[in-house]
Amino acid sequence: MTHYFRLTRYFTATSLVAFGVVAATLMYFEHRQSNFFQNVQASGAQMLGRIQTDFVTRADAVARRDLLAVNEQGNVNLTRLFSNALWASDLSPYLAETSTVDFSVCKAMSDVEDALGKASATPEKKDCFRDAGARLQALTTFAPLDARVREAMQDGTIFKIKVYDLSGITVYSTELAQVGEDKSGSAGWRSARDGKSISELTFRDQFSALQGMVQNRDLIASYLPVFEPRSQQVVGVFEVYADVTPFLGQIKDTSSEFKLVALNNESRLAHQAASDQQQVQSSSNQQLLIVAGLLALLYIVLLSIVQRAQTVIERQARESDATKQRLAQSEKMTSLGQMVAGVAHQLNTPLAFSKNNVQMSIQALDQLEGAVHRQIRFSSYKAEALHEGNDHLLDAASETQVTQELAGAMLEVREAREMLNDVLMGMGQMNELVDNLRSFTRLDRAQTASVNLNTALGTVCYIAKTVISTKVRIEQAFEPLPAIECNVSQLNQVFLNLINNAAQAIKDTGSIIVSTRADARCITVSIRDTGSGIPADVLPHIFEAYFTTKANGEGTGLGLAIARDIVKEHGGDIEVNSEVGVGTEFRVRLPLDKVVAP
Repeated sequence: MTHYFRLTRYFTATSLVAFGVVAATLMYFEHRQSNFFQNVQASGAQMLGRIQTDFVTRADAVARRDLLAVNEQGNVNLTRLFSNALWASDLSPYLAETSTVDFSVCKAMSDVEDALGKASATPEKKDCFRDAGARLQALTTFAPLDARVREAMQDGTIFKIKVYDLSGITVYSTELAQVGEDKSGSAGWRSARDGKSISELTFRDQFSALQGMVQNRDLIASYLPVFEPRSQQVVGVFEVYADVTPFLGQIKDTSSEFKLVALNNESRLAHQAASDQQQVQSSSNQQLLIVAGLLALLYIVLLSIVQRAQTVIERQARESDATKQRLAQSEKMTSLGQMVAGVAHQLNTPLAFSKNNVQMSIQALDQLEGAVHRQIRFSSYKAEALHEGNDHLLDAASETQVTQELAGAMLEVREAREMLNDVLMGMGQMNELVDNLRSFTRLDRAQTASVNLNTALGTVCYIAKTVISTKVRIEQAFEPLPAIECNVSQLNQVFLNLINNAAQAIKDTGSIIVSTRADARCITVSIRDTGSGIPADVLPHIFEAYFTTKANGEGTGLGLAIARDIVKEHGGDIEVNSEVGVGTEFRVRLPLDKVVAP
């Protein structure tokens, strides 16, 4: 059965795989593009959110900074107002009088370090400063200054005012308990002492103010240098606590409004991003459908082309098979012609001597017939003479002659019988030849049968002897073989072709050894010759169709190709080993479990 290359089947399989890969790739890239667009939108939304958050944060920070700056400037102005309004009448006399209170003894007292290594005043040192503060409050100028300050700050936003001298001692505070404290370690005091105002925003759960104890307040503490009027000389430091809770609340409310606007913007952006994503996805799906339609159209066009190509391939394959069959038949007829010539030669010899022997036997019978007729006539004449009493008339010489002729005729009859035996022997040879021919071709049997290859090879060797030169010996070395199912006529053609090729490789005298052996899986038939061998550059091509090293007209180049195909159809294989000048061996292996279809 001829098997064509199923181009349509392979095209369908490969194209479906290829289109599947293309579709998967397109879907993958579309998915990546969609994810990329989504990520870009998400990144943009996150960036916008960060920008808005940063804007709100910066706006809040700027508002706080501006609030701090405005209040700090107000405190500066207030300090200047105090210093100008109270300088001559109250502040200058009080500062002059504070010099009478000595704090050097308190400052000279040593500090102690706590568990964290931070220095703090001892209770004795604190008591010393507290006593010094009491002395300050006992000064005659303290009470008028305190009254003026409290009167000026009544019902205002200023919660506390403290005054430090240039040594860092709290010489005045609206919170009287703090008078006399040493704040020389305060960074704010040092900055103001050096002529630079500094403020900070703080939150106090509770705070002692001019207005009494207040709770949950946002305060601005400002350290402000006090300059002597009409001079740039710092004579003290003011610490002013201003209440900015309402202003800071407004800032927080404004920040909350900004945040709400930012959240609304993010929500609108997210909604717009989702809408854009849906449009992009819809566009991608449409593109995929268009691409799928184009691929389907391309597949249909290519499939029609491939089907047309498949038709051409099958037609060419049928034509090629027909050509191969004709060439194989020609190769077979060539081998058959050689075999017929050998058979004719084998038949001519027994036919020739059988014809000659039969002719000589006929001549002997003719002589015997003449001698018998003369003996009969002589016997009749003798009987008449005896009956008439004229026996004296009988001729003794004639009787002797007739007897001698009869004896000679009998001798020739015996020779004719021997020649007829030779004829029978020749007919037996011809009958054997005919039997081997019938066994070789298997014309009287089915194509597939259970056969012992030793028997078949014996027939092939017998036929081959009629074809090859008499200078070439064929030796048989057969081991016991099990029967196998095969097309013995086809295998006979393979073995005869291999034996003929081996005989042609022997230029003068030589031998061909045909051997068999079997194992658990296969039967191996070896045909080894002592010929000239096959060159290494020719050996790889010997099984190719139309390849031949013979002269033009002596071979088609299909013998070994056909032999290989026959063996493969039987599930076997052919191997060849050759050495130039030594010989060649072909090994045909046939599986024991292979059943060949008829």
